[in-house]
Amino acid sequence: MNHLTPLIRHGYWCECWTQSPATGEAPVLLASFDTTSAVHAVRWIRVVLRTIASALDPEAFTAAWDWLTGGYVADIEALARRAEPCAVAIRQADTHVQWTVRPVVFLGMAHRQASNLPSCAGNFTPLTSAAPTLTEQS
Repeated sequence: MNHLTPLIRHGYWCECWTQSPATGEAPVLLASFDTTSAVHAVRWIRVVLRTIASALDPEAFTAAWDWLTGGYVADIEALARRAEPCAVAIRQADTHVQWTVRPVVFLGMAHRQASNLPSCAGNFTPLTSAAPTLTEQS
């Protein structure tokens, strides 16, 4: 019996990056999220996009609404097959926001609760800039 198997689980890593005059040239990580479900990963994007949709200009709203009302289904299917990552991007004036979801394999090493983290956990500084190049998705 392999005792390492429970430590490895398939899941999805989700990120939200933005680039604007306020952030400078390099995109900045706004949020990240992990889940074991493709549906939950895409739902995370859908909830945020629905929340901001009414504040978007007509062109950005149309692109967002097209994805929200059906475009997301193909992304869920591709993620569920673990075939490819998905990305949703919008541009509002001079601000660009991109959400990405990637299939990943998680290695369980420590609980995420602060009281259970090893002392070296405080030495880790998460990457908050220099994201992959943001591309517009239509």
